[in-house]
Amino acid sequence: MKRSRINDILREGDAFIRSHGYTLPPFAYWSPDELSARDHTQIKTRRMGWDITDYGKESFDDMGLFLFTTRNGLNSDLGKHSAMLYAEKIMISRRDQLSPMHRHDIKVEDIINRGGGTLVIELFAADPQGEIDRQSDVTVMVDGLARTMPAGTHLKLAPGESVSLFPNHWHAFWGEGDDVLIGEVSTVNDDLTDNIFEMDIGRFSNVEEDDIPLHLLVSDYDTHL
Repeated sequence: MKRSRINDILREGDAFIRSHGYTLPPFAYWSPDELSARDHTQIKTRRMGWDITDYGKESFDDMGLFLFTTRNGLNSDLGKHSAMLYAEKIMISRRDQLSPMHRHDIKVEDIINRGGGTLVIELFAADPQGEIDRQSDVTVMVDGLARTMPAGTHLKLAPGESVSLFPNHWHAFWGEGDDVLIGEVSTVNDDLTDNIFEMDIGRFSNVEEDDIPLHLLVSDYDTHL
């Protein structure tokens, strides 16, 4: 993905977020130079910030996701009794833009439709080996109520509705009718090791540097900070 395209997506995404009354934290708007000059240790270590992915397939409009991690704990703290064991993201799933089928080994997450169109989530249970079970029913919590549905159900969440997903839940999602602002509240988020995809894809975009970065992505931190 070209850096110029990423810059455009950042501007468009920020405008969409603001249109729903949500404001990103101050560090979201630091330039690469300003972020580098400040004490960015915790931001880098916790991988907080902007994340634009096309899963390495160079077709963001068809398969991709806009994310911003506002807070995040550390894997090394998991299991402790007094630690930051949670994470929060704000995301944008564009109309008919697929976030492909995947699950997590560790993360438990609530996915919340914060506004816009309908969020459609395709659901499967995992079998004992962790693979997709295309036969068995799948049970999830939707706003505190257990719902059992056939494998492959398209669960539709209107603004304000949410679903709780556990490591035994395979899921893919997209916006229906309009772009969707999505909230995610979860246990510690680790996008380097805790994403298991059905397809042979990567988690991050391959960036072609045709422009100066408007803001650094979390995937830029290791090379730019």
